[in-house]
Amino acid sequence: MLKRTVSVIHPQGLHARPAAMFVQLAKRFKSRITVKKGRKIVDGKSIMGLLTLAAGKGARVSLIVEGPDDREALSHLSHLLTEPLPEAPRSIRCTI
Repeated sequence: MLKRTVSVIHPQGLHARPAAMFVQLAKRFKSRITVKKGRKIVDGKSIMGLLTLAAGKGARVSLIVEGPDDREALSHLSHLLTEPLPEAPRSIRCTI
């Protein structure tokens, strides 16, 4: 079991897009992934669980990873929370 505490850097915190990206990435790993903020502990592969953490910008969260690919999972997931997100595709403008 590996554990790392990080600060969320995203302006919107761990909500909507960052949470969805986190879950998509977490589901690629076989390891069990949990996220803890304060006393609340949730499944890192559940978007609803992550959203209930209400982890805003600067929030300290602990990632707990246990399984065969725990080192890789912890590295990638902590990177996702502590580095800027990739640019979202630009929406198509409609002019009338």
